[in-house]
Formats: sequence, structure tokens, C-alpha cells
Amino acid sequence: MPDRPETWAWFATWLEHNFPALYAGGLALLIAVWRIIYTGGKFRQLALEAPLCGLLGVGVSYGPELIGAPQGAGVFLACVVGLLGVETSRAAAERLLDRKVDEL
Repeated sequence: MPDRPETWAWFATWLEHNFPALYAGGLALLIAVWRIIYTGGKFRQLALEAPLCGLLGVGVSYGPELIGAPQGAGVFLACVVGLLGVETSRAAAERLLDRKVDEL
């Protein structure tokens, strides 16, 4: 791979385009880790929920553009996911979807 500079150029371009989402996911993961440690969670919760919060944070970081908010709001939303956790985020999404389905 070091002998192929086009691979490094492609990787640098990809990283430049996706850095906000990766940053948001990493920050959500770290916040979830600190929240779980602070609340006295077990290692199992740390090993399962923190990566889920990080992955969910990556997904959420792309959402603000869909509703007309600035892209920087994606990092904030990912941090909120890390702070609240997967279960709270799932419950909030379920309530929102139930409300939307009732309107139809």
C-alpha cells in the first residue's frame, strides 16, 4: 500500500468527506463510556451499549441536513445520543413514529 499513492489520496479524500460523521460517532461513544462508568454500569453494558451509541451517533449525524439544520448540529445530536443512551433514544424514536402513524 505505501507504493500506491493513489490509495492514500483516495483514503484522504474519503476521510475528509466523512470526518464529521466519524467525529460525531467517536464522541458519542466516549460520552456513552463515561456515562456508563459514572453511573456504575457493568462491563457488559460498557462493551455493548457504548459502541451502539457510537454507531447510532454516526447515523444521527447525517440527519440535520434532512430537516434543514446546519451540519454541525449532527455532532450535537450524536452527543445527545451518547448521553441519553440507546434505550432512551429508541423509546423517543418509537414515540415519534407512533405519533406520525396516528396522524396518517
